[in-house]
Amino acid sequence: MQTPMQCITVGLDERSYPIYIGRDLFAQLSRLLPQLPNQILIVTNQIVAPLYLEQVQQALGDGQLVTHIIGDGEGEKSLHNYQHIMDTLIAHSFNRDCAVIALGGGVVGDLAGFVAATYQRGVDFYQIPTTLLAQVDSSVGGKTAVNHPGGKNLIGAFYQPRAVIIDTDCLATLTDRDYACGLAEVIKYGIIHDAQFFEWLEAHSQDLIQREPQAVAYAVRRSCEIKAEIVAADEREQNQRALLNLGHTFGHAIEASHYDSWHHGEAVAAGTAIAAEFMRQQDELSDQDAERIRRLLQACNLPVVAPSMPLSQWQDYMQRDKKVKAGQLRLVLPTAIGAACLRTVTDWDRVASAISACNSACNEHD
Repeated sequence: MQTPMQCITVGLDERSYPIYIGRDLFAQLSRLLPQLPNQILIVTNQIVAPLYLEQVQQALGDGQLVTHIIGDGEGEKSLHNYQHIMDTLIAHSFNRDCAVIALGGGVVGDLAGFVAATYQRGVDFYQIPTTLLAQVDSSVGGKTAVNHPGGKNLIGAFYQPRAVIIDTDCLATLTDRDYACGLAEVIKYGIIHDAQFFEWLEAHSQDLIQREPQAVAYAVRRSCEIKAEIVAADEREQNQRALLNLGHTFGHAIEASHYDSWHHGEAVAAGTAIAAEFMRQQDELSDQDAERIRRLLQACNLPVVAPSMPLSQWQDYMQRDKKVKAGQLRLVLPTAIGAACLRTVTDWDRVASAISACNSACNEHD
């Protein structure tokens, strides 16, 4: 039995927007997005285009429909590609009434969103995420950006989409690795916000690994509900929204140093394990909860051991994190299953101890 389409609203007053979640939604695009203009730019990549581009083009019907296809991978989220997409918009005489649609994963969404935020000072933007990670995290909340050689997401803007269309049928075409990367973000929501959801994930981890449709639909919906609630309360990440970065400060250091071999979700998973170990060492997270976090990550085929890297390199990369204020490192840290805090950490030796101890302990277990 097919789960009916769900609709969640991100409440931002006049900028509120719907998140539609369901199966076979591409065929319903014209009904779900009746306000689309005649000029539409679809940004996608070379992996997604052969799978879904034709379906989306047919669903959108007549009008000036232009497509810009980028390569695959984090390296594509660049100022170089940003300029090329701008060139495409200008070459086709797109005006301020146009719309930009992101069809793809987080890289496509971040890049296309930053284009939409800045072309003629802002045009309509729509997200059609095709990876689990993008569906439960990056497509919701309005963070757009491109990378710089000096760091990840250093150039960007908060710019909310007009709507998000999540077709869970897209998940069938993901590799096991890419699918697991999305589960890292799903697990994050349980750790920082919802202990009952975390327990549900523990009980249904094998259903999720096997991509059982009803389990996947619930995990996506609950993740989006939590993200929508947090974004509505703190759109520009001044307080509560920062908690969504659990594991990300450690994770970005891993990504920056191992760009070609570690995916974002994998880096976040290992970073989450380190954050849990840090709090366990401070006696602010129980041994049991730290172990539950580690075991759920492993059950979802995610790494809990970071790659080998000198501690000085960890420190260098982590000091570039956007949460650093006045030169002081701020980390999102779990205090219990279902709760977390943002804390300024001034003692690097304690951070280094957690990195070393977590990797050593995890290697002993494994």
